Amino acid sequence: MLETKKIWMNGELVDWSDATVHIGTHGLHYGSGVFEGIRAYETDRGTSVFRLTDHLERLHRSAQLLYIDLPYSIEELRAATWDLIGANELPSCYLRPIAFVGYGELGVSAVGNPVDVAIMSWPWGAYLGEEGQRNGIRAKISSWQRVGPNVIPHVAKATGVYLNSMLAVGEANRAGYDEAILLTAEGNVADGSGESIFMVRDGVIYTPDLAASILVGITRDSVIQIAEDLGHRVVEKPLIRTDLYLADEVFMVGTAAEVTPIREVDDQVIGPPGPVTQKIQQAYLDTVHGHSERWSQWLEFAPAPSAAATADGAAGDPAA
Repeated sequence: MLETKKIWMNGELVDWSDATVHIGTHGLHYGSGVFEGIRAYETDRGTSVFRLTDHLERLHRSAQLLYIDLPYSIEELRAATWDLIGANELPSCYLRPIAFVGYGELGVSAVGNPVDVAIMSWPWGAYLGEEGQRNGIRAKISSWQRVGPNVIPHVAKATGVYLNSMLAVGEANRAGYDEAILLTAEGNVADGSGESIFMVRDGVIYTPDLAASILVGITRDSVIQIAEDLGHRVVEKPLIRTDLYLADEVFMVGTAAEVTPIREVDDQVIGPPGPVTQKIQQAYLDTVHGHSERWSQWLEFAPAPSAAATADGAAGDPAA
């Protein structure tokens, strides 16, 4: 991770090295936190954050499911995001809002503890590698099952849930694969350690439905919309591992991974990125980089300064 200048923390911008928490922080001990992964892209119109409001709304929903009362509104967090982007002077960056139960009592119950909120930003390239994004990655079905909907609320993007993902991707990496694919307790395909999964068979695109203990992915939603607008049929249904083996194309999507083809699953060769994957990948990348107007409603740009703020700035400028 490349250190940047500032981190927004509990209402103010602080130096990167000063954004610390107490060792007794509840979230450190019990995983009582929620977070988001968001990307900002440099475009011809300036920096755009892809679906910023949708991500912040999901952050609030995740907190609600964990009974965490966020002390900042969506509007306040949106403003904080733009303040941070400006302070760090990064036209393209990855953004990590996080809220967690802070230092107070250290029992399992989080009642009465404060809630800390922070936003980080730093440069982050292709999550699964540029070569993988171009030519596809190798994935392994994990021996670790995806947690069930009555084990923990999988709809929440919660910090503690990602121990499940960490174990799965670690197992895959140690075996020489790039990423893991998790199955549900029933044996259905769920998702990757941090990505949603799609497959193509006979021209139809399939993806696991939400009953497969998966996150309600914002990139997943974007790709479904893009694919349908491009004339593809998208079916959300239970999938089993052999569906992936016999697929014409398989790809993963996520904020960090963007659209990444999968060329092998469990040493079953699927092949190089196919035409459907390439078409969707190009449409997605053109959209986030501001090269296409078709789905430009998802791009959020910094708000223009108010007339009052502009006037105040001019009044305080001796050269004005």
